[in-house]
Amino acid sequence: MPFADQIGPLVVLAFTGLLVLLRFDAPRFGAAEYDDEEAEGGWRIGARRFTWYLLGFVLAVLIYQLAPRPISELHLGIGENRGGALALGLAFGILGTAVAAGFAWFRYQRFRLPEVRHYPGAIANSVGTALIDEIAFRGAVLGMLLTLGWSDELALVGQILLYGLATRLGAGHRSRWMLLISLFIAAVAGWLTIATGGIGAAILGHAITRFAIFVTTGHAGQVQPPGYEPEEVEQGLLPPEGWRVVREGDR
Repeated sequence: MPFADQIGPLVVLAFTGLLVLLRFDAPRFGAAEYDDEEAEGGWRIGARRFTWYLLGFVLAVLIYQLAPRPISELHLGIGENRGGALALGLAFGILGTAVAAGFAWFRYQRFRLPEVRHYPGAIANSVGTALIDEIAFRGAVLGMLLTLGWSDELALVGQILLYGLATRLGAGHRSRWMLLISLFIAAVAGWLTIATGGIGAAILGHAITRFAIFVTTGHAGQVQPPGYEPEEVEQGLLPPEGWRVVREGDR
């Protein structure tokens, strides 16, 4: 076997590991679930976020170019049936939107619609994060596990668990519901990738779901536990309903 054929898969494995590590490091770049349009820092915040997307896309391109069979083994294509993949992706997006809306209503009893000026950045974050996540986890990671001989079910569970760890949504003072929604995205996207032979449906449904979370909760993914949202903290500082605030001069 030529040396290039031997070293190629190892290089792809190394770049996949770097892409997964980059996903773990999303909080430091202020990207993915940690995209906060109101964070202080001016253009530096945007530059860090752009760097995260750029590094992710570069690593994704390198994986595609260096993998011996990027489409058949790593599923780095739209799918065997493009029309079917598009339809399934839209169905995934509708389901994800329903989940996001249901969660927002359960959590807030309303939709926390964000300011219009935040929408362009949210769209870019939703699409960029979906691309990087699907290429890394449902493409490279899932494809490698299947190539190693893992069953579909075991490989699916493996990438779900790794994705849940990479989002770091299980840490303290973070919504466990958002962790469950991320695991839901990983499960449905993984199943669609195996079913269609590509990540096209997964990318489309993931991006729609992520944007729906932003629209309904007002967050890219960092939904706060009960009592920690700004309006809830402010409400807790107010006197009980029916009480009257008496100033010193009114006595």
